[in-house]
Amino acid sequence: VKAVEAVDTCVGRVVEAVKEMGGCVLLTADHGNADKMVDDDGTPFTAHTTNPVPFCVINHPCQLREGGRLADIAPTMLKVLGLEQPAEMTGESIIL
Repeated sequence: VKAVEAVDTCVGRVVEAVKEMGGCVLLTADHGNADKMVDDDGTPFTAHTTNPVPFCVINHPCQLREGGRLADIAPTMLKVLGLEQPAEMTGESIIL
């Protein structure tokens, strides 16, 4: 829990610094395990869960559609940057 709190504090500092510079932050994760750290029998839970993966766009004027998948993250980042999505990418931007 202390590690999660430390990461939360540090991410907050980065977000504030980027906002002060007028930038935007795209914050995501693949999976974390902080949502279930101990298994039912009391042993450490080390597998990935099926809980939704967070994706936050901070300090950028856009709206996001509900849902999505990991393959949608890179196309979304490219759209924020104003770059073309390569045909090889199978995901779709979640920006409306």
